[in-house]
Amino acid sequence: MRHIIIGILFVSFLFLAACNDSQETSNESGNGDQEENSKQEQEGNNQEDNSKEEEDTEDESTAKTEEQEEIVKEPIYKVDSETSSIVPLDDSGDTNEKVVLLTIDDVPDKNAIKMAETLKEHNASAIFFVNGHFIETEEGAEKLKKIHEMGFPIGNHTYSHPDLSTLSEEEQTEEIVSVSDRIEEIVGERPTFFRAPHGINTDHSQMVVKEEGMTQMNWTYGYDYFKPYEDVEKIKQAMISGEGPEAGVDYSLLKPGANLLMHDRDWTSEALGDIIEGLRDKGYEMVDPDLIQTEKNTN
Repeated sequence: MRHIIIGILFVSFLFLAACNDSQETSNESGNGDQEENSKQEQEGNNQEDNSKEEEDTEDESTAKTEEQEEIVKEPIYKVDSETSSIVPLDDSGDTNEKVVLLTIDDVPDKNAIKMAETLKEHNASAIFFVNGHFIETEEGAEKLKKIHEMGFPIGNHTYSHPDLSTLSEEEQTEEIVSVSDRIEEIVGERPTFFRAPHGINTDHSQMVVKEEGMTQMNWTYGYDYFKPYEDVEKIKQAMISGEGPEAGVDYSLLKPGANLLMHDRDWTSEALGDIIEGLRDKGYEMVDPDLIQTEKNTN
């Protein structure tokens, strides 16, 4: 009898132990499921937050891009048709008259990129007047594209730099329009400004320039194409002072609105930074070409 009772108690103990193990396993399983569900829920929330942040960033970026596209500089200057100097559009006195326009002809040759970089370093702008024969090659096209991407306006300086008065009307048209076509092919837009080689325009070339929607300009002074000024120190002094005695100009041509002619030359490139700072020391501001009224932004 005693053995039977002990046997029953032992079986009961085993049964209770088995129930406890089953309960603990169930609890652990339940806790694990709860933790897994909680983890999945948190990951879902994080993904939603990240997605929202990405959407907000995209929206903000899009808004900034649209805002930048909407910024259009209103012209406050114009090119004097007689002197090619830069003058305020109105006579209210609110616009700074003591400005000069920097222009660089015969680009993009050997120094154009370096000159563009110098301008950027000194926070100054300039119009780069292009000769078509320089941009026929892939290398020349890449140079022009880079100058444009740096934010500098591109001008038309004819294809082969001829004296337009010696050409037929058909040849004049080709010299001008072919360059605008090629510039547009490279940078996606046609040039806004035109400068005739040697400053020689004809009735026909002026008509073509107007039809092309370009603003014509010559210059006030420039000396780097005279032999005596193929020197860094001499061209620097001449451009800052406006005087070029060795080119027959023994008085200063520097004045408010002066349109300064420079070229893609080694000596000019080396002197460019000092020329900019020298003009600023005299109280002159380098005018932004985008603030000049043109045939395109008049309408």
